[in-house]
Amino acid sequence: MSDVIDNPALNRFELEEQGQTAFADYRRQGDVLVIPHVEAPPALRGAGTAGRLMEGLLTLARQRGDKIRPVCGYAVAYLRRHKQWQDLLA
Repeated sequence: MSDVIDNPALNRFELEEQGQTAFADYRRQGDVLVIPHVEAPPALRGAGTAGRLMEGLLTLARQRGDKIRPVCGYAVAYLRRHKQWQDLLA
């Protein structure tokens, strides 16, 4: 599993790689995490960082019993491509 952490003070999941932080913002609506924005720093783009971030946050959501409502285009596309996470969609 990745090193994705939940940073509730900033309402985002974070993954640090090469001294930089990729993140996925969220807002909680009951047991649903709405994901409006996913971002990787330019130096990490194209290296799979955002995908590892998504995998980590989805793993955490599944462990906690949360559902996901992706709003960000990247998050929507990721979930469309990775059918193993479909059970988490709200």
